[in-house]
Amino acid sequence: MLNWEEGERESKGAEDHAAESMAADMDPWIIFDARKTPRAEFNEWLETYRPSRVSRFGNPEEGSGPVGWIAVYGPGYYPQIEGGKDLQDAWEKLQSTGRRVNYELVRELALNYGVTSGKWLMHLDTGFKVDHAWRGIATAVVEGQLNVAKVSPHHPESKHVICVYTQDFTDEESIMQTDAVIRSSGVKCLLTYKPDVYSYLGIYRNNHWQICPTIYESRYDLECIPRRSRVTNKVTNIEVT
Repeated sequence: MLNWEEGERESKGAEDHAAESMAADMDPWIIFDARKTPRAEFNEWLETYRPSRVSRFGNPEEGSGPVGWIAVYGPGYYPQIEGGKDLQDAWEKLQSTGRRVNYELVRELALNYGVTSGKWLMHLDTGFKVDHAWRGIATAVVEGQLNVAKVSPHHPESKHVICVYTQDFTDEESIMQTDAVIRSSGVKCLLTYKPDVYSYLGIYRNNHWQICPTIYESRYDLECIPRRSRVTNKVTNIEVT
């Protein structure tokens, strides 16, 4: 479920994003697992591994190696079984038929092979912004309000990305509830939601199927009283909150 998500640069193609995905997933992760690590150790861990201070490529002079992700697993987290080779085989067969690839077709494929997880994404500048946002989200995970989240370490050429996961990208109510928890943690930036099956199948920005790589967009309305998110379904172009 926890695969790489793309950075901010629009000039990259889907193949470039997929290559970065594989590289980050294969490198070591820094993980706080609330299922087996005492809660008392969390604050020190959070301070030690602030995303703005952890280098994606490590620091040989300090004896540190590359880091793919910094992640927190909640007390109720369990990894989903992925579709794997069967999903990829079905995807290749589908493309060979010449049918037009769209959201509905990919959704059907995901449900058939049980690849239903997805994530809210946010891109943040390094420094205080990402460290503050990550602290709020990671705390919500440890407290059981969110299931699992991860953040990319510092990269000199791109922003940080934070991913907050849900179990079912077809469950709109759960997706909206997760958005509400993210907002209550203090995050006010733009959020976009992406099904994991898109990443598994190489559907990133600038993909040749011309599929939008995200299916929801959440903007925090600072003028509304009380303040709240305005979430749009990007498949139907309908506001859902």
